[in-house]
Amino acid sequence: MSNEDSGNRKIKVVGGGSAGSDLHKSYPIGGPIMTTPFKVIMVIAAIGLFFMGKRFLLGLGATSNLSHGYPWGIWIAYDVVVGTAIGSGGYAMALLVYIFNKGKYDPLVRSALLTAFLGYLFAGVSIVIDTGRYWNLINMFLPQYSNITTSIMMEVAISVATYTLVLIVEVSPAFLERYGNSKLRRRLQKVIFVFIAFGVLLPTLHQSSLGSMMISAGDKLSPLWQSMMLPFYFLFTALIMGYASVVVESFAASQILNTRLEKRLLVKLTGFVPYLILVYLVIRFADLVYQGAFGVLFQDPLEGTSFIVENLLFIVPMIILFSKDARNKRVNLFFSGISIVLAGAIYRFNTYLIGFDPAPGWTYFPAFSEIFITIGLISFEIMIYLIVVKRLPILPKVVFKKA
Repeated sequence: MSNEDSGNRKIKVVGGGSAGSDLHKSYPIGGPIMTTPFKVIMVIAAIGLFFMGKRFLLGLGATSNLSHGYPWGIWIAYDVVVGTAIGSGGYAMALLVYIFNKGKYDPLVRSALLTAFLGYLFAGVSIVIDTGRYWNLINMFLPQYSNITTSIMMEVAISVATYTLVLIVEVSPAFLERYGNSKLRRRLQKVIFVFIAFGVLLPTLHQSSLGSMMISAGDKLSPLWQSMMLPFYFLFTALIMGYASVVVESFAASQILNTRLEKRLLVKLTGFVPYLILVYLVIRFADLVYQGAFGVLFQDPLEGTSFIVENLLFIVPMIILFSKDARNKRVNLFFSGISIVLAGAIYRFNTYLIGFDPAPGWTYFPAFSEIFITIGLISFEIMIYLIVVKRLPILPKVVFKKA
C-alpha cells in the first residue's frame, strides 16, 4: 500500500532511520513467527509430512496413481516443471540487473532470489519423493554410473542441484548482513560475480532442457504442444513467468506482511513483459500453423479447452500491459501477474500431463496423497519464507502499521 492511499494507516520505518535516502534498502520486517495463520500452515505442512512418511515407508504404489504409462505426475508437473518456472524470478531479475545493468531494479532482487531458492529447493525434494529407488540418486554424482553425455534428465538434475547451491550463495549476503561479520561479506562480494554468472547460465540450460525432454515423447504428445521449439518455449515462458512472479510476490508481501510496494519499479518492470509475450505467441502460433496442428484443436475437449485457456491467460494481460495507464493501476498489475503465472503453469501442465497420451488404456489423475504432499511442500515453502523475511533483510525497509 502506498503513502497516498494508506487510509487509516501510518508509516513506520522499522530499524531506525528515515524514509528518505535508504527507503529502498532491505530490512527484516520483524514480528512474531507463531501467528495464527502460521500455525494453520504448520498443521497443513504436518499433514503433508505424514503422507511423505507414508510414501517412503510403503512406496509409490500406496500413495500415488503413477504407473508405467504415467511415470511422472503432479510431483514433477507442478513441483518441478512449474515450481522452478515460478522460481525463475531470481533468474529473470539477475539477468536484468547484473547482465543488462538495470541497477534500479535492485530492491526487487533479494525477494526474487529467496523465492527462487525455495522453489528450486523443494523441486529437488519432489524429485526424491517421485523417484522409486531414491537411494540410487547418489549415482548421478558418481562418474562411473552417471550418463553425462546423452541424458537430458541427467543435465536437468545436475543443473537444478547446482543452481540450488548457487542460490544459497546469492541469498547469503542477507544472512551475513544480519548475523555475519563485515570482513566475510566483503570477501564474498569480490567473488559473487562468478556465482551470478552461473545463476544466469544454469537456468538457461535446465529450463530449455525441460522442454527438450518432451520432444522425446514424439507423437505421444499432442501436436498442440509437440514441437522442436519446445526448448525455446520453456525457456522463454520461464523468463516471462519469472517477471510475473516478482509482481505477484511483491503484492502478496505488501498486502499480507504490510511491506512497501515498489509500484514504480513494478510498472517499469512490466513495461517490456508484453513484448516478450508477443514474441512468444507469434512464434508459437506460426509454429502451429506450419505444423498444421490446429486441425486437432477440437478433437479432444479437454485438450482443446486447456489450450484455449492457456493462451487467453497470456493474451489478456499482454493487451493490458501494453498500456502504461493500465499498468499504473494496481489491480491491473496484480491481475496481469497472476494471469501470466497461471498461463505458464497451465502450458507446462498441458505439455507434461494434459497433452500427453502414452498409449490406449492408460489414464492418470493424482491420488489424494499426491495432492496433499504437494500442498504440504507449498506450506513448507511459505513457512520458511515467512521466517526468513521476518529475520533477514529481504524485503523493503518501510512497513505500514495500523494506526
